[in-house]
Amino acid sequence: MRILYFAWLREKAGLSQEDVAPPDDVTDVAGLIDWLRARGGGPATALADLRAVRVAVNQQHVDLDQPVQPGDEVAFFPPVTGG
Repeated sequence: MRILYFAWLREKAGLSQEDVAPPDDVTDVAGLIDWLRARGGGPATALADLRAVRVAVNQQHVDLDQPVQPGDEVAFFPPVTGG
């Protein structure tokens, strides 16, 4: 599974992407976030406050209950505003 971090999330995570192999009990985005936070470090800091985080799985905006599986690309990014 490839994890991508964009904008200020990339800065807080200290990396733009990482390839991970979460345990089998990680079945959705919420579980993935919990697992990433539990590992600690920059990604845990970046994902500490989900009110300002949006998620895409395989380039589709999704909610936290979206299933994930090996081979997926999961992107974390701030809300996009227009003007």
